[in-house]
Amino acid sequence: MASFSFQIKSGRKGDALGHSRYVARRGYHSARGDLVLSGYGNLPAWADADPEQFWRAADEHERINGATYRELIVALPNVLIGTPLRPLVEDLICKLIGDRPYQYAVHSPKSSLQGEQNLHMHLMYSDRMPDGFTRSPAQTFARFNPVSPWRGGCRKMSGGRTAMQLRDDLIAMRKLAADIQNAHLAKHGHSVRVDHRSLRDQGISRAPEHHLGPGRIRSMSPQEKEDYVRRREGWQPRGAGASDGGSSEARL
Repeated sequence: MASFSFQIKSGRKGDALGHSRYVARRGYHSARGDLVLSGYGNLPAWADADPEQFWRAADEHERINGATYRELIVALPNVLIGTPLRPLVEDLICKLIGDRPYQYAVHSPKSSLQGEQNLHMHLMYSDRMPDGFTRSPAQTFARFNPVSPWRGGCRKMSGGRTAMQLRDDLIAMRKLAADIQNAHLAKHGHSVRVDHRSLRDQGISRAPEHHLGPGRIRSMSPQEKEDYVRRREGWQPRGAGASDGGSSEARL
């Protein structure tokens, strides 16, 4: 079973452009040397096919307490790196966010702990849904007008939804992301699969992993790294004498 990780984040007003450059490895971020794929889509005409122009406008015109972007960070199977990767990424984007404006990048840095490739996708997208009306940059990010939609901004996908509905949406997105990856793994003849379920639901008895961060890993001695990896890989299926485990590695 391959590792599954699915995170969702939100960006505050003023953060979108800078994060866009980080995701696309623009400017000084290019020195990281781990960019595999990048692209964008569904931008309004006024953005002139330039995602930075779109995110700059979001930073400028989004309401002070509004999210300028949402971001999905999805681990991808290393066995699909190469030709099969782009169709997988395009399938994930299409089915996870539909026609909303987006920018994506696939990174493949080496793990600080074991030196393995950490293939993952950053998918930045706007919560503002296109509706066919022509708007200026400022109007795009204005408050939605339900009576006269053309007079207000684009409606937000999350607008009016309860916390429970948003949670259910997220669970459904996690399952969909896993199903898409498994379909592409099967298509290319790989037997490995990913599982979006919690460790408990999978019958795996170990505590969920905690993200250490590169700084913490750099401070670890070789023996500490080895011990950590052994503990991480030392899970046992239920019924093998181990105690019950915790929640999934995939973070909500």
